[in-house]
Amino acid sequence: MTLYIMLGIAIFIIYILLLLPGRMPKEVDDRLWTSYYAHRGLHEKDKSIPENSMAAFKKAVEANYGIEMDLNLTADGKIIVFHDDNLLRLCGVDKLITDCTYVELLTYNLENTEQKIPLFEDVLRMVDGQVPLIVELKNTKNLNELCSKTAEHLDHYDGLYCVESFQPLIVRWFYKNRPDVVRGQLSVGRKSLKGLDVKLWQWLLIISFATNFITRPHFMAFYHGDARRKLGLSLFHLLTGRIVGWTVQDTDDIEYCKKKFDAIIFEYFEP
Repeated sequence: MTLYIMLGIAIFIIYILLLLPGRMPKEVDDRLWTSYYAHRGLHEKDKSIPENSMAAFKKAVEANYGIEMDLNLTADGKIIVFHDDNLLRLCGVDKLITDCTYVELLTYNLENTEQKIPLFEDVLRMVDGQVPLIVELKNTKNLNELCSKTAEHLDHYDGLYCVESFQPLIVRWFYKNRPDVVRGQLSVGRKSLKGLDVKLWQWLLIISFATNFITRPHFMAFYHGDARRKLGLSLFHLLTGRIVGWTVQDTDDIEYCKKKFDAIIFEYFEP
């Protein structure tokens, strides 16, 4: 029996070592954790203000909400703010972002508006430190290029921000190359995995917190609907890691989310 107890203790210690979050940089402003973040900007359900558009970001700034946004890389190496790999859903054109130059992208509109896909540098210039940012880097074949160019833009940005990704190798890139930048690992429960650009093996590593050993995230960004009764998430929080809940809507249990998460990413209403 003693042997089994010792084995159980050893396994638990190993698990804790896997879970450990990164040491939070000392200079981090508390606003990073006390803000509500508008998911892809303060966009409208009727598409009159498209997601990840300059109009959505300006509206969020005017309302004093933090902003969550998505970064992608064009064929000519430009960092754009756009969620999907393909233009079909938002622009009605069946083309991959990675096959288009930025000049070509300017010929397409977002939804049925006059809004264009913005450059990351233009969004940073417009926000100008007025509200905090959660910057999600999308999974791409040119991962190192996306990371390094994003980091270069943020190196010259005076505002408050953090980065996150579903791709652990992106989180690891910032751990190794920009250790003082607050970084987060995106995750989701099994029932909500469908439709996300996450391979099953990759998800299994993330959900077990096994990738924390090589990425040491400062926070976990977890789908709020899957966060209940997640022992690993609770332990991560107890070990001083922060947790961010996404994407909360007005039909969700907002009071639960306020208690559960250090920060909330919301959509289609104003908390």
